[in-house]
Formats: sequence, structure tokens, C-alpha cells
Amino acid sequence: MTQHNKIQLFEEKKVRALWDDEAEKWYFSIVDVIAVLTESPNPRNYWKVLKHRLIKEGNESVTNCNQLKMQSSDGKRYKTDVADTEQLLRLIQSIPSPKAEPFKQWMAQVAAQRLDQMQDPELSIEQAMMDYKRLGYSDAWINQRLKSIEIRKDLTDEWKKRGLQEGVQFATLTDIIYSTWSGMTAKEYKQFKGLKKENLRDNMTNRELVLNMLAELSTKDISESQNPETFGEHMDVARQGGEIAHHARMELETKTGKPVVTSLNAKEAMKLKAAEEDEQKQINEKN
Repeated sequence: MTQHNKIQLFEEKKVRALWDDEAEKWYFSIVDVIAVLTESPNPRNYWKVLKHRLIKEGNESVTNCNQLKMQSSDGKRYKTDVADTEQLLRLIQSIPSPKAEPFKQWMAQVAAQRLDQMQDPELSIEQAMMDYKRLGYSDAWINQRLKSIEIRKDLTDEWKKRGLQEGVQFATLTDIIYSTWSGMTAKEYKQFKGLKKENLRDNMTNRELVLNMLAELSTKDISESQNPETFGEHMDVARQGGEIAHHARMELETKTGKPVVTSLNAKEAMKLKAAEEDEQKQINEKN
């Protein structure tokens, strides 16, 4: 099964989804769907109770649900109860919610978009831009973020080509890259920014994104040049890639006197910049 993880947005709320190329169908995180439909403070417990009731009723929608690995708020991938579109439609019938019908329409739209994107990959990029724009990001930031996604994929493709496994090995190498150039692991970086479930890269400023891209691009290029074989050699390559970005960070901070790594998330940074521009505009008008 060739799978592609993606965060879908329903009314600005995130729903983890996974596309199966072979079956040509979406699988959605049931807990995320329940959180959207019920706004329950504990959607996992809601699903646990609902699942128990449906199993007692002999509902096959539950007994046939799969478990697939999806990324959690801590950045790691865990087995998660998922349902395809048909199973989810049956489950929604058991969840009293005024959002049930809008959600069904949204699922149909998501399915149609994916089929269109398979025919024209540019539509995937356009959809990502629309999603980020809807969340309030600037065009400049969106362009940087999309480029960072491309560079990250190039790096993970390089790791896969050399036999490394997604999960622990990818996370370990990513942490080495982060800690080398920024001084923090991914978890520490998120805590520094006050993040919980949010994606770390989605909350980086332009400067942070650029340096992280430099670190990951350098790691990929060095890997292609040095042909590491053992995991220890891959760890060394990750440090080398991170060091290139670290040196660039130190030089930039020396020249500007401003820290690159900041506790601000991307949207806060953009609001601050807009406020500064507005203040400067008022000063210019007075002068």
C-alpha cells in the first residue's frame, strides 16, 4: 500500500487523512472527525464509548475499521483508528451533530479534489496555497513553506533510497539536524514556541524556514556525495548538514544583532511585522 499523509481542513479544523494510491481512497482519523462533529473535550473517550456501543449492536462499520500510522501532536507516528469514506458515512449516522451534512459534503469534495490532483499535480500546490492563505499566512511565507516541503521530500526520498525507515530513524536524524543548527530538538523547539498539536514548520518564521531548508538540503547533498551505509554514518551526515545552517545562522545573527530562532510563531511574526509597518507609515505621514 503506497500511502500519502495529509492534513485536511474542515471549517479551519484539522483532520488527519491518508490517501492509499492502490485502493484510490482516503482514510480519515476517526478521533479527528469526532472532535470536529461533537466538539467534545475528549474525542478519544467519546470514540471509545461509541465504538463499544456499536460493537454490541453488531455494527460492522466498527469491526472493519483499520488502524494506520498517523502523525500525532508530538511529531511521532502512532497507530490510529481510521475509516474510509463509506465507513465514515455510516459512523456519522450514529453521531448527532448539526455539522453532519456539511461534513459529508466536505468529504465528497475532498475525494473529488484528490482525483483531480492525480490528473494534474499543480492542483495539489494550488490547494496547499489556498489552505495556508485561509489560515492567514502571507504570500511570501507560503512560497517559502511550499519550497521547504519540496526540500524535505527530497531528503526523505534520499533516506528511503538508502534503506532507512520512517518513524524512529527519520525522527532521530531530523532531531540531529534541528539540534545542530537551532540548538533544540523538534520537541524542545515546539515547547520553546509554545506549540502543542501545531506543526513546527507551519510556525517558523521566514528566517527559520530558510535555515532549516539549508540544513536539510545540505544533508541531502552530502548524503549523495558521501554515500553513507550505516545509521551512524547517516547521523554524521545529518550533523554536517546542520552545521552548515548553524554557521549561516551565527553569521546572520552577528551581522544583524537579531536572533534567528524565536519563540514567535509564523502568524504572530507576521502580525508584528504588519504592526511595525503600520507604525512606520504613521510616522512617515506625520513627517
